[in-house]
Amino acid sequence: MHTILTVVANRAATALTPGLIHRVRDAVRGGMPIELSAGEAVDIPLTAFPDMALVRAALEGEAVDAIPVRPRGRRKALLIADMDSTIVTGETLDELAAIAGLGAKIAAITARAMNGELDFKDALRERVGMLKGVSVDALAQTWERIQLTPGATELVATMRARGALTALVSGGFTFFTGRVAERVGFDLHRSNELLHADGALLGLVREPILDRTAKLDALRDLAAERGVQLKATLAVGDGANDLDMLREAGLGIAFHAKLIVAAEAKARVDHADLRALLFAQGYRAADIVAGI
Repeated sequence: MHTILTVVANRAATALTPGLIHRVRDAVRGGMPIELSAGEAVDIPLTAFPDMALVRAALEGEAVDAIPVRPRGRRKALLIADMDSTIVTGETLDELAAIAGLGAKIAAITARAMNGELDFKDALRERVGMLKGVSVDALAQTWERIQLTPGATELVATMRARGALTALVSGGFTFFTGRVAERVGFDLHRSNELLHADGALLGLVREPILDRTAKLDALRDLAAERGVQLKATLAVGDGANDLDMLREAGLGIAFHAKLIVAAEAKARVDHADLRALLFAQGYRAADIVAGI
């Protein structure tokens, strides 16, 4: 068995049917499907890496993902996850900007930065500068709006239960990563710090800024500290500043990602929730831990 194709449905929108499973199997000339979660996920063993264009054609536009993985060392010992639009459903800086009355203007810059059209550091400095004078109370108001992506707590809890180290590494801000890490159950978090004084934001972020290079460094450093090879790591994110860590991780997954990221990542999840990352590691539904 050279490769496994893990097929996962967006359980809120559709279900895997025998017909769809066998259509994909026939397209890649795969072996007998192995059920991971009834109606939600299966493994299809392959003797060669699949032609993903054929796979997507076989899916016929269904809300279903197909993730090619190597069978050896599927369960990863380290998870590095982006926060915004990955572990949480939105962009925390954009939410903060909306409360400050700057939503559309800052969101437009965020979109360009996440698509790789702007330098991440420069774009972050520009957006933060526009928030100068905003009350720090807006941070707490933003936190009240944040929603977790379905499957986030299960992903972290299940991997931690099997001994993996889990890290939230974000170009966002410590105010949010600390709270998200605690809510979801991450072992640690790294991000940027918004500077403030006398109850107001200063329009500055503490240097050096955590960017795509710092995310890659975090992957390498934490793997070394954990004593595991990079092939034993899993990275997930959606933006251009995640690309380097996605490329270097043993399994790098673009999650509901921007076009530039989806095109270049080793694997992608466009429809399903974060449980898909567990199925890609060979976990079955019965193995999944509910989380905190």
